[in-house]
Amino acid sequence: MDMAGVDGAYDCVAKTPMGDQNGVLTVISAGETFHGTFAGMLGSLDVKDGKVDGNHLTWKMDMTVPMPMTLECEAEVTGDTISGTMQLGAFGAAGFSGTRRG
Repeated sequence: MDMAGVDGAYDCVAKTPMGDQNGVLTVISAGETFHGTFAGMLGSLDVKDGKVDGNHLTWKMDMTVPMPMTLECEAEVTGDTISGTMQLGAFGAAGFSGTRRG
């Protein structure tokens, strides 16, 4: 079990229907929950309902631009990499992956 756990800032790329979206996912965990932000081209989105189960994360984010939408996200952290999916409402799912900043 590495001491860093899931916490950190991850440089991510999401493969969305609107093209590749680069962003930084920040994870600050507290037991079985976490908070943080996803800061990208569309501004900074706050993590809502963040849950931690070992190295598995689930959370939601409320997007307002380009349209109001709740993104449902899940990811696995393995070492210093993160990978997962974001459910983009009517647009389907976008896969994303990233690397934790040292």
